[in-house]
Amino acid sequence: MCPNHSATGANRHRAIAGLLACAAAALIVPASPLQAEEAQPFRLCADPTNLPFSSDSSSKPGFYVEIGQALAQALGRPIAYDWYKSYFGKRTVRVTLLGKQCDAMIGLPRSEDFMGPAVIFSDTFAKEGYALVAAKESAKGAAVGGIDGLKGKRVAVQFASTPQNLLASRDDIQKVTVLSPEEGMQALDQGRADVAFIWGPVAGWLNKTSYDGRYQIELTEGEGLSWDAAIGFARTSTELRDRVNAVLPQLQGKIGELAVKYGLPTGAPVRFGAAAAATVTTGTGSGAGVAQVANVVATETKGDAVAAGTEAVGAGKEIFNGTCAHCHGPDAIQSERKIDLRLLRHRYGDEMREKYWTTVHEGRPNKGMPAWKEVYTDEQFNSIYSFLLTVQTESND
Repeated sequence: MCPNHSATGANRHRAIAGLLACAAAALIVPASPLQAEEAQPFRLCADPTNLPFSSDSSSKPGFYVEIGQALAQALGRPIAYDWYKSYFGKRTVRVTLLGKQCDAMIGLPRSEDFMGPAVIFSDTFAKEGYALVAAKESAKGAAVGGIDGLKGKRVAVQFASTPQNLLASRDDIQKVTVLSPEEGMQALDQGRADVAFIWGPVAGWLNKTSYDGRYQIELTEGEGLSWDAAIGFARTSTELRDRVNAVLPQLQGKIGELAVKYGLPTGAPVRFGAAAAATVTTGTGSGAGVAQVANVVATETKGDAVAAGTEAVGAGKEIFNGTCAHCHGPDAIQSERKIDLRLLRHRYGDEMREKYWTTVHEGRPNKGMPAWKEVYTDEQFNSIYSFLLTVQTESND
């Protein structure tokens, strides 16, 4: 309440100034909790070099980033970014989203098996997966009927991928192994393959940006071939998740436009049967192993210190399935001999541990394997090695 100033003479000017200040203060309304929240940025976790999904380039921000921008606008909040490489799969989610560096991560698989209950999900906003790619003039009907439509064809398949495992037992299909969607598209372009069975979003982006749209791309579905894409939140963010779900329906038209803009496959998917030893991997398309957006395997890698014996084997298996399985197969089951880690003893004998230790610490960059020495401790490397000892065999036949 403003004081009742009745001063006269020399005090009058001070009294008037006091009244004016009091009146101005009365006009200031404290922000409500909702207003204060909405003034905060919508913080998005994203990979800075992961087109067509995300990029720190303002001219080509990517499918996920533009969805995030539309969401922020619909929520009435500015947007901010936490850039972090997505190569490390679940570790990326743990460091950024669960580390409270951001509020949401777009493009996670909508599955309780993926880091639940620590991560909760929005409604599905898109379906993503592997796709069949062929020249438009020859693609029609090439894959209709599923796997039998590929009989007699040369099919480019990504190294250590679900399609490779799916086709491994088919002698009537010639496999052309490639390390990435880029190489798969090159195999088509150079006439070394009739069809490419590769990661769909990247194939679509390359078709749009590098191949003048001359290829037809059909999304596939089946075990390990496709998944529902959603937005992930920390489990404490149920209110934000619910608000995002409330605005997602009004953004579906925009999301469809963005899918076309970035070349993502659309239309009815081609159905395939179950793949042996299949695992769902979600790709970004760069490097061997298709640089994971999220590696959907077995259980979450917690990165805790491990004990000796049985506990070490279990912990090592958990870390392996959370990080290594997208290239080397879940539980180290892999049909490609050159990356079948069940043959380490057969291949290296007494030098097995030394070879393993050097490889996990320093990586093999020329083969697409990163160095892991800054990611895991030596104790964790020992636990992975303990697990690998339990799966050694003389043959993978």
